[in-house]
Amino acid sequence: MKLTVREVAIFGMLGAVMYVSKIIMELVPNVHLLGVFIVAFTVVYRQKALYPIYTYVLLNGVFSGFAAWWIPYLYVWTVLWGAVMLLPKKIPGKVQPVVYMAVCAAHGFLFGTLYAPAQAIIYGLSFQGMLAWIVAGLPWDCIHGISNFFCGILIMPLICALRFAERNTGKIE
Repeated sequence: MKLTVREVAIFGMLGAVMYVSKIIMELVPNVHLLGVFIVAFTVVYRQKALYPIYTYVLLNGVFSGFAAWWIPYLYVWTVLWGAVMLLPKKIPGKVQPVVYMAVCAAHGFLFGTLYAPAQAIIYGLSFQGMLAWIVAGLPWDCIHGISNFFCGILIMPLICALRFAERNTGKIE
């Protein structure tokens, strides 16, 4: 996965866009465009989508502190990337938006559950304590999942825009 100078610049900017979008959307808890970006970047750039994802993760640590909350970010976004990577590349056109929106929503609904094991280890929670932590966060996970679903409406337009930009620079099939 050797990167060109062009890709380094593009992936750096895409990661920065993810971070800025998160900052802008912080006024509304658990509503953001991160899932939209990760799904779209993964569909278009496949394995290389990890570069903007981890640029975003690194920017979070740099600007908000490399604290206990940040550690799950090292894997929680990769789960969404992995789920999208497992989807077939040739999904029928009419089904694509719904599939991508559903995967994005599922990640939102499962976010607290995915986040919990690291928190349990860091804070020394028992298995029952971890389950209680998950249950306490369910209302937030519901908001997260529902908002990811509706924000997912933007996935296909973003995929089309990225493909258009890549085609016009002759760098993608």
